[in-house]
Amino acid sequence: MIVVKLLHVGDLHIGKSLFKFDLIEDQKYILQQIVNAAEKHHVDAVLLAGDIYDTSQPAEKAVNLLDWFLRELAQIKVKTFMISGNHDSDVRLNFGKSFFAKENIYIGAVFDGKLGKYTLEDEQGPVNIYLLPFIKASHVKQYFPEAEINDYSEAVAQVIEDAAIDTSERNVIVAHQFVAGSNLSTPPELAGSEGTGTISVGLVEQVKTEVFADFDYVALGHIHSPQQVGRSEVRYAGSILKYSDKDTKHEKSLPLITLGKKGEVKIELLPLKPLRDVRHIKGCMKEIIAKENLKDTDDYVYVTLQDEDYINDAMSIIQQYYPHAINLDYDNQHTRSMEQVEASQQEERSFKEIAADFYQQIFGEEITPEEMEILEAAAREAGITNEAN
Repeated sequence: MIVVKLLHVGDLHIGKSLFKFDLIEDQKYILQQIVNAAEKHHVDAVLLAGDIYDTSQPAEKAVNLLDWFLRELAQIKVKTFMISGNHDSDVRLNFGKSFFAKENIYIGAVFDGKLGKYTLEDEQGPVNIYLLPFIKASHVKQYFPEAEINDYSEAVAQVIEDAAIDTSERNVIVAHQFVAGSNLSTPPELAGSEGTGTISVGLVEQVKTEVFADFDYVALGHIHSPQQVGRSEVRYAGSILKYSDKDTKHEKSLPLITLGKKGEVKIELLPLKPLRDVRHIKGCMKEIIAKENLKDTDDYVYVTLQDEDYINDAMSIIQQYYPHAINLDYDNQHTRSMEQVEASQQEERSFKEIAADFYQQIFGEEITPEEMEILEAAAREAGITNEAN
């Protein structure tokens, strides 16, 4: 039986660096694996779920790499459906949209009040692919001034409602939002590299999984840890590479989605193997550089030294064995005592003081009374504080 097969690709962040190391070579290595998987598994389309570039003004080498990737997919007759993420310039990514469509590259980068819709066909009938680029509630209000939109859930729900989804058909949506579990009770696990300025500190920017109830599969971008959110068909593919220390524990994968008849969705996770892994090494210097402990020395490594005495030029020593060492810190009695002092100082401060300082650090401006009220309500609901207004 002929069925529709899709590959779901998460945050690419083409052009990103890991500290001083340029990752273009590493990214091309992974993108080639995605092309190979698309050809091997005879997929119909690749879904690119936003944050295509790492910045809104990508360098020439980043643009060239995306150009190469899209041409490779086009040459093997695989359709590409691509949306913008919060890191992208939606206008730049939307450039040449009508021209690219002639090569089966479909771009939904600029939100114009409507869900982009494209349809594939197999023996079971149509499969509708909907494209929802990264949006804010304020974007949606411009197109639905009469609607009551107080948060991101209501904004996304309004856009989907307006699309009048035919639930008798098979429907897939590609979206780039911060989607949490039922009633926002189970937020997704972060990888540490999403960018603190783009991840919600309250509940207003989170989207409930129930909003996507009309879709057979929800291909999400934004969170770098691969995971399902709520039901198995609502999924973050995760970033294509490990982009932070906190992400070292996650193995990257590529969801292969096979759509049978209505209600039959098979998800297989294809492993992605990097050119260089990102690892965290802990131990005393003598142990770390011991010959019997040296392995995969070309990897990117975070190093935590547990020596009680600080070592002169410790990073230079480490880089003689691990040339791609990217960061070094200490975990010993001195650092632990300092952490205890800092923790005790924080305990003496009120939730409002801590929240206000955090907001100032992240956004560079003072938090408004309305935003503080939302944060306090969320903190009380989560049991973090019982402070009254």
